[in-house]
Amino acid sequence: MKNKTFDVVGKKKIFYTVSIAVILLSIVFTLIFGMNVAIEFKGGTIITYSYTGSVDENAVAASAREITGQQCNATLGESLADGSTTVALSFPSSEGLTADLQSELSDKLQEQFADSGLELYSSQDVDPSTGSGFFGKCIVAVIFSAIVMIVYIGFRFRRIGGWVAGCCAVVALVHDMFFVYACCLVCRFDVDSNFMAVLLTILGYSINATIIIYDRIRENRRLYGDEKTLGELVNMSVSQSFGRSVHTTATTVIAMATICIVSLIAGVESILSFAFPLVIGLLAGVYSSNCIAPTLWTVWQGAIDKKHAKAEN
Repeated sequence: MKNKTFDVVGKKKIFYTVSIAVILLSIVFTLIFGMNVAIEFKGGTIITYSYTGSVDENAVAASAREITGQQCNATLGESLADGSTTVALSFPSSEGLTADLQSELSDKLQEQFADSGLELYSSQDVDPSTGSGFFGKCIVAVIFSAIVMIVYIGFRFRRIGGWVAGCCAVVALVHDMFFVYACCLVCRFDVDSNFMAVLLTILGYSINATIIIYDRIRENRRLYGDEKTLGELVNMSVSQSFGRSVHTTATTVIAMATICIVSLIAGVESILSFAFPLVIGLLAGVYSSNCIAPTLWTVWQGAIDKKHAKAEN
């Protein structure tokens, strides 16, 4: 395996087809089924009740929907402050619930689930403008990170067409984000702070693997000069770095996969909605770092080199 060279450049059309298919399917899936936007971005009301014994969260949610006439999701949890068991009712709405409606809801739920001893624990209204502002800041952070990466890669790898390498790396990052988004769509996870945290984590993780590939390309170009074509340089560089990329990612993926299994068994969806998309993002990052970013650089830089050669002639 040490002497084996992978022909990633020769198979670039296959890689591009797979990636474009995932992106298009995620867009179509969004148009057909929509995406679940969390209250923290969309706005609404979160009412939390403490209870004793056991309670059926689906029955509580169904009753809440009937009482309020609004969409409602129920989530069981445990308070870190006093250890009491809780059921949180989420009402995604731009208007939220009025105080009178919240009072009526509490009275009727306490009457219907008297055996569970429901007691109002907390109530929180999320302003839609606050949620959209938070979402906008997250997007700005992602865009700013992408610009910084282009500038950094452009300066560090200026000998191999730095700005081209930087743009290709950012395209690969956008590709990884689409894979994470597709995962959330299929699994019906909410687009929430966990989603944004996964994106920012993937930004740092994936770009590191891409930079390693670029570093190998730069070094091999210095060693071989014009003896090898861009495609040969990329195939050689990817092959030399492939083992490291796979082993590094495998250790992280195994750890996160273990967390996913524990979360499934324990029924902790808040952790699962972070860990599983992160696993998909890590795998997409290895794929894009080895198969998307360097092959795109080959196509783009090759076109620039041909243009310069033609101008000189």
